[in-house]
Order: sequence, then structure tokens, then C-alpha cells
Amino acid sequence: MASVATDITSKITLNDGVSMPLFGLGVWRATPGPGGQTEPAVEFALQKGYRMIDTAEMYENEADVGRELKKSGLKREDVFIVTKLSENGYDRCKTIFKESLEKLDVPCIDLYLVHSPKSGKIIETYKAMLELKEQGLIRSVGVSNFGILHLEGIKSHGLPVPSVNQIELHPWQQKPDIVKYCRENNIAVMGYAPLVKGQRFDDETLCEMAKRNNKSPAQILIRWSLQHGFITIPKSVHSARIEENMLVFDWSLNDEDMAILDNSPNKSCKPWNPCDVPWTG
Repeated sequence: MASVATDITSKITLNDGVSMPLFGLGVWRATPGPGGQTEPAVEFALQKGYRMIDTAEMYENEADVGRELKKSGLKREDVFIVTKLSENGYDRCKTIFKESLEKLDVPCIDLYLVHSPKSGKIIETYKAMLELKEQGLIRSVGVSNFGILHLEGIKSHGLPVPSVNQIELHPWQQKPDIVKYCRENNIAVMGYAPLVKGQRFDDETLCEMAKRNNKSPAQILIRWSLQHGFITIPKSVHSARIEENMLVFDWSLNDEDMAILDNSPNKSCKPWNPCDVPWTG
């Protein structure tokens, strides 16, 4: 399943045959609306060659993403749109999905994710998503923040495994057991917070490595994700950083640097680990 991106257009084939970019823009906490951060960030990213945008119901900026997608003049099939359902439930999924589709102003969503197992009702929600896929409104169904227990729960109900599991991934949060499980079960691994929300940019080891490679700490972290074959979605609302973040395809970290990062201490940038919540079906 692992595949190393060689340029910004590199893609991975999911278990349902859908082709998905390995690199894109995350818009978590990018402010929505007129004068907000989302529209200029998405506009600039698309101009620079980004071809995947990751949003969610709870981000409240799906409409901004939709407006910029339409303004870009790009063909719908050339931009991969990911969004997520924030609270679970069969009926709620159907209702919120329709709202997301209208906000994004697209005929279908490329990848729709159960945002978290925290609110339960996973099986009924997942079935609702599969029905929407059968109707041609979703191309791929996936999950986010799912641990092995949750993924096994889906399998135990005789349902197809998700195409993607989006989890927090960076050198200080590697989740090797979940990554191994996903790859053994043909589930693509998508990492969020690859930049650790900027919390490690002053890390002495990271800064020394960045200086030695003549790269920024952010570029080092993104390159680490790519060399592990993770789909990655670095977030920024600043044009200079959006451009900097994409300059990671014509060089690589050597084995020594990868080993140093791989041996980083375990430390999440979140106050709790959603992958550990109990299974409630």
C-alpha cells in the first residue's frame, strides 16, 4: 500500500479503485466567510498545483472550499475533495451529507469520512455512507481517528473495510500498530497534523536536521510523511508557507535522518487520543 510521492500530482490507488492524491491542503481552523482565511488559502494552493483539499463539517468552511473550486476554473475531476461527518447517526449522516454536498457545490464527494468513533453509532453511519456511495454521491468511504478495535468492529459486521483511515501522524505520533493493521488490510493511511501544529518547530534535533538539509522544519516533517508513504495534508493559510510546503518532492531525507525521526519520543499534539475510545458499535 505504501507509495512515495515523486511530485505534487502523485496518487495512490485505493482499495475500491479510486485514485487519490498523496499530497493536499488541510483547512482545519482556517476561518470561513468573507474576509476569512479559507478562500485565499485554497485559491493560492490550487493555483500552485495542489489537487486535494481536506475539509470537514465541523470546520465550517466547506462552502468556502466550494466557491474557490468553482472560481479556479479547474475541472471537477481534477481536484480531490475530502470532507467528514462530525457526529454520527444514520439519519444525521444523510442530512449532513446533503448539506455538505450543497455547500461544496459539487455533484459528488471524492472521500467521505466518519470523523471520529467518539459519538458511537458507527455501523449505522457507515452503512449510510455506503448507500450514498452506491447512489454515486460518494466515490470512497473512509474513517478518521479509528483504532484497530474500531476497524475490527466494522469487519465483524461483514462490511467492507474503509478505503482510508485518517489519523494523527508525525515523528512524535507514529501509531505503528494502526499503520501496520491498515496496510495488512489494504486501508490507505492518511496523516493529519503532519506539522505537529507547529508545536515542534523549535525542537533542537529537528532544527539541526533542517539546517543540515537546507530545508525548513516543516519541509523535513512533510518529507518524513511522504517517505513513509502516508497521504499527507499540511495545513497553512499563509501563501509563502503553502508554497514552501509543496517543495518537498525533488530531494529526500537520508536513512540516518529518517532513523533519527523514527526514534522520536511518543507525544501527541492533541490532549487525548480518539483512536483509544471504546467501541460502541
